[in-house]
Amino acid sequence: MRSNILRFFVGVSAVVMLLVAADSASAQRREVRGRALTKAQVKAIIVRVEDRVDNFVRNYDKALDRSRLDGSSREDWLNRRAKDLEKATDELRREFDRRDAWIENKDEVRKCLNIASDIDRNMRNYKFGAAAEANWARVRFELNSLADVYNLPRVGASAYN
Repeated sequence: MRSNILRFFVGVSAVVMLLVAADSASAQRREVRGRALTKAQVKAIIVRVEDRVDNFVRNYDKALDRSRLDGSSREDWLNRRAKDLEKATDELRREFDRRDAWIENKDEVRKCLNIASDIDRNMRNYKFGAAAEANWARVRFELNSLADVYNLPRVGASAYN
């Protein structure tokens, strides 16, 4: 009788330990639209966004100079918005690295998406050449991936008007 009780408690203890171990392992992951993402996975997306935006900004000014907007106040505004996006993604990465939980960066992501939506409207309204448009498509794709992670509207959504 005593050995049965002892086996019962050992069995219950083993189950409890497995549940605690499983819970602590899942504490490092977050569920996003059916996918569990770790902070490292979200960081990889943010790094890609930052790299794509840096590349876009370097080439966007040249594309604007070759467009019909060259020399206009609209060109100046678009260059400022591109630089604003670059600064916002840099800030997002800094804040992401500084914070423990990646979900705490939702406001920084929203700011990036808002700025990107301004640029996106203009990319759709004007012709900047195939290279600039392909470059922007890559930026938009990565930003939309980030929007999905943070459960925010995608680039160009009416939420950013």
